[in-house]
This record gives sequence, C-alpha cells and structure tokens, in this order.
Amino acid sequence: MKQLIKCLAALLLPGALCLSLLSGCAKDGEGMALAVCVGSAPESLDPIYAEDTEGQTVLAHLYENLMRVTVDSTGKTSVLPGMAKSVDQEEETKEGAITVTYTFRLRSARWSDGQPVTAGDFVYAWQRLANPATGSRYADLLSVVKGYQEARAAKDMSLLQVTAKNDSTLVVTLNGRYDWFLKEVCTSPAAMPLRQDVVQKLKAASGDKSWWEGDPTQLVTNGPYTVAALEEGRLLRLEANSRYYAAQPGPQSVSFHFAGSAEEAWSFYESKAVDAVWPLPDARLTELAADPEWRPLPELATYTLLFNCASELFSDPALREAMSLAIDRNALAQAAGAAALPGEGMVPPGVPENEEGDFRTLSAALLDNDPDRYEERCQQARAMLDEAGYNSGADLGELEFLYLKNDVNDAVVQLLCQQWQKALGVQAVPKGLTERNLMAALRNGEYALAGRTLTASANDAECFLMSWTSESRENLVRYQSSAYDTLMKIVAGAADGTARMGCLHDSEALLLMDFACSPLYTKGTDWELRETLTGAFRDPRGWFSFAGVVSRTV
Repeated sequence: MKQLIKCLAALLLPGALCLSLLSGCAKDGEGMALAVCVGSAPESLDPIYAEDTEGQTVLAHLYENLMRVTVDSTGKTSVLPGMAKSVDQEEETKEGAITVTYTFRLRSARWSDGQPVTAGDFVYAWQRLANPATGSRYADLLSVVKGYQEARAAKDMSLLQVTAKNDSTLVVTLNGRYDWFLKEVCTSPAAMPLRQDVVQKLKAASGDKSWWEGDPTQLVTNGPYTVAALEEGRLLRLEANSRYYAAQPGPQSVSFHFAGSAEEAWSFYESKAVDAVWPLPDARLTELAADPEWRPLPELATYTLLFNCASELFSDPALREAMSLAIDRNALAQAAGAAALPGEGMVPPGVPENEEGDFRTLSAALLDNDPDRYEERCQQARAMLDEAGYNSGADLGELEFLYLKNDVNDAVVQLLCQQWQKALGVQAVPKGLTERNLMAALRNGEYALAGRTLTASANDAECFLMSWTSESRENLVRYQSSAYDTLMKIVAGAADGTARMGCLHDSEALLLMDFACSPLYTKGTDWELRETLTGAFRDPRGWFSFAGVVSRTV
C-alpha cells in the first residue's frame, strides 16, 4: 500500500518556514556578490568523481538532486523536496526478502538551457555512477538499489532498478529498508542529474580533457547557479541561474577563490578578499581550542589502523589485540592537530542516531583511552604476545606499515611505530605511498599493516559499518564473520528504528572486539563567516552551501 513518506510530512512545515524567512530577507541578498574560499581549485566538476570539499561545494551550487538540504535562521538544517515535488513509498515482502519502491514525481523544472529536467536525466546519471567502467568511489552509494550487484557483474546498467516511468516520474526500488536513502543518496552531489546529450557534446569538444574541463561556462545546470567565468588556478565565478525554479534570496554571484594552503586561505579572509573561509590553519584552530567551550566540527572520518586479517601473521586475533592495546591514541590525536580527537569507535562523532544525540555520544566508548591506564594496557599486551609465542614482539621481525604520505600522516604513523617499539619491541617501518599505490596494495591484499582515513558516502552509522561484511568490495582487511554479516542483514531489513540502531551498536562492538581494525583518531574542522552575514552552512558530509547567504539583520 502506497503512503506518503513520513519524513517529508514532518519536514514540509519547517521547510516552508525556512523559505518564508529567507524570502523575507530577499532584499538583503539581492545583487550581492559573495566571495569565498573553501580550499584549492576543484579536482573535478564531474559529480561521480568529485571527492574533495571544493568540488562538491561547487557542484552543490550547480546541480540539484531529488531532495535538497536547507538551513533556517537558527542554523538548523532540513531535507526538503528538490527536483522531486513529491515521493511515495511502497514496501513488499516476498519469500522473506524486503523491497522498498520509491516513486518520485518531478516538478516542472528546467535546465539552464531551457530544456526540461526529466526522470531520464536521473536514470542516466545513476547508471553512470553505478557502472564499474567509470570507477567512481561513490558507486556503492547505490548498492542499496535492487539490481546493483547484478548490473555491475553483467556490466549491464539496465539491470539497476532505477527507471523512468515517464518524463516526470522516476521509480527506484531498494533491496531493503534504508532510512538514510532520502536524506543521503537523494541529496548527494554524486547522484546529481546529468544530461546525456550535454555530457557527450562537451566530451567531444574537450579533446584530451575531461568533458567538463574544456569550457566550464558551457555546463548546463539545473541548480541555483551556472558557471560564469574561470580564471585557472585563481577563481571560479558562478552567476544565478535565471531558469532555476525557486526564488533566490541569496547572492547574485558567488566567486570561489583558490588557495594553495590553509594559511593562504586565511590571509584572503584577513585581508577581506573573501567573506567565508575553510580550512582554518593550525594557528587559528589552536586559538579556538584555547576556549573550553569550542568544539571542532566532525569531519565524519576516522583514521584507522588496518590489519590484513588474511595474512599468515595477522590472522591471529591475539596479535591484533596486543598491538591495539599498545596504542596511545591521545598522543596520536595531539600529533594530528588541534581539531583531532582520540578514536572511540569506528563510527565518528557527528553521525546522527536520534533527537537525543549522535551515534558516538549515545554509545559507551569501545576503546580505552584513559591515559592513567596506558601502562597497564601495555603490560597486558606484552603478556599476550608472550603467551602467543611471540617473545614480547621480538620474534615478529620487521613489519612494513603502509600509509598515504602527507605531513600529518608522517607525524602520526612515525609516532605510532615508536609506541610499538617502546611498549612491545615490535619493529614497524613506515612507508609513505601515493593514494593510487596505497589503494592498489590494499585492494590486492599486499600489505600487513596500513593506515587509512575511513569515510562513508552517507551520514549514517550503517554506511560506516557495511564495508566490513564478507561480500563488500570495501572490506580491505578481509574480515570474515558470519555473526557480523547476520547483524548487518538484520539492520538492512529492520522496520523499527530503535532495534536497527541497537544492531548497529552491536555490529560496531563485534568488529572492534575481533580487532580487524583499530580506530586511531577522528578528524575535526572549523570554518568562519563574516558576522555581518548569515545563511551559509556546512553539510555534515563536508561541502558548503552559500546560496542562502543574506546580510544579517540587527
């Protein structure tokens, strides 16, 4: 039986209030030329390849997904209909398998060249995202869609159950209940619609460059802005899209200035060349950290120690546990910077659970980071190694530790290896690699120890934990646990939100109890906007929106 999505009904009222509040301030943003800096030049403006904050921020202004994230005058964010004016849900259980079908009815919206936005534009974009030939790291965002695995295996994207019933009706069938589908997949830059004819035309004209690089001003967009000008290496200027379906109370133009470092970005802000800045340099973060009330914004990323559980050495859980016990995470977080916090679990702070708090806050710490008990943990680790026959670690030989080479990782990994040497006599040798070489080693299982920043494509605890199932291609540690697989299957079919969260907490506890990996620290950040302005916000997943910026009323 079809029913209107419950969350939409709950969100429509605050959304209407939000829009009315912003519309009331339209005169304050009318004609505004806003300048911002959110890092360096974007690496890509292709939705399926944009992995950095810079690229995803620009895309969030150029394109609009089925749903959109908005912010009200208090800074509270809500998810509202975007290209979809309404959505219905239908659930079916057959032979114990649950499928959930979403039917999106699109509003009458147009691309910046005047062509209508159609359901086929979403089908093309989502099939392109899921296609293994494109190699997008965000492909698994659609792993919840029925037919995803079959489509990738057969290299036939028509098997993906995302279809256009007609130009104004998009039908998506999921292989279970996923509470985060509307809020995360349907607002993600990676799943933004694209016009196939535009991509093909620009690709033909761009030569050796990516289709969007030849002349970004030729991009056809359906969001609030279009590309007006690009000064390579310096700035990208967006202008309001006159064909966007909604009123725009915010800036007429948004100029993104590019900075080569956080220090340079901050100099732009201090000189008033820009009115919003990210990232903040360490010196500024240290100033903020001096205030006991300041809390860094979570980056939804956990820097994690990975054990190759399929290797002969680290197939032994006792060895994995001993090396985890000897880690001083407080020291590692300090080495990582003022906005880092010692890891307490795989799911970082900032991932929502319910109105009472986030997933991490509502869970007991799964790792003991009490500095007063560190020596006690090291003694326990040494005893475990002796009992397992490793002679307190001396018989392990030299262990290579692979990681992505950069200044922060250099400091953290070297300190970690020193901790193991001092506490256990274990000789671990850091080896910094490029991203490409590190990922090749991890995917091929050609490593013993590695460090990796683990993120999720959606801001839900399930997305941080589903990678560790036996069948996941993202299971880089080769963890095998039938109990864990069963828990995650229960999560995918759970109808009760409380029970679902309980299973997710159990799954995380089991994963860390088996020491398949060991969280080291979670990342934090912060940004600044002029006090005279309001209406900008940072999505918890990392990108920014400046489309609603207006002058602050006194």
